[in-house]
Amino acid sequence: MTANERFKSRLTKREPLFGCFVKTPHPAVVEVLGQCGIDFLVLDGEHSPFDKATINHCLLAARAVDCATLVRVPGSDPECILNVLDCGAAGVVVPHVTSVAQAKALVRAVHYGQDGRGIAGTTRAGSYGMRPLSEHLASTRNEVSLICQIEDRGGVECAREIAAVSGVDALFVGRADLTVSYGLEDFNSAKIKEICHQVLGAREAVTGLYCAPGEDIGPWRSSGAGLFVIGADHYFLIQGAKALTSLASAHNPN
Repeated sequence: MTANERFKSRLTKREPLFGCFVKTPHPAVVEVLGQCGIDFLVLDGEHSPFDKATINHCLLAARAVDCATLVRVPGSDPECILNVLDCGAAGVVVPHVTSVAQAKALVRAVHYGQDGRGIAGTTRAGSYGMRPLSEHLASTRNEVSLICQIEDRGGVECAREIAAVSGVDALFVGRADLTVSYGLEDFNSAKIKEICHQVLGAREAVTGLYCAPGEDIGPWRSSGAGLFVIGADHYFLIQGAKALTSLASAHNPN
């Protein structure tokens, strides 16, 4: 079973999954993090400077260390989704999903079929033509995951309906954008917490959210969340550098 199949199998079984964002567009970062036993990684193609080439290189590194790696794409563009999936991504995290119609269009963009994702068996996803087309078609649904971000008022209002769309594997709450959408500034406010608990309770699909490292995830687990993105490579770099700085300061008081 491939890393992508393992990820989707565990996601479908609603097992708790823990991963982190990758903000630095370099394959070595994926290679290092992927060897640490993390369940999955998410290349942040929405808020970080990833291009097609770096996504391709990072997904190659992910395959080398057998780590399921998703890509948060910039939007709902089918061409972008096609490209990252052809490169071998375990799936896509799509920001700002606000309607059932949009979710259905995303399902078509992610999977093969009538009016769906274009197919080329000579990609990494198709083992460069060494996997029969019939096998490639049959196995895709077990290898690719669609995760819809709920981070707008419209998305919250129809979260359960989006979750119920066949082919949507999970909902992922984007607390920062959600906070701004409601005209607030603190994503730990009581109102945002209430909204998050509401979305995370959508039993029609797996649900999850981003959490800061060290944050108590107990309440989110109790609401139904099972997919957690905790921290990012930048955070780990900062914490390591701060620890080194503190050590240096302790030995150089002047």
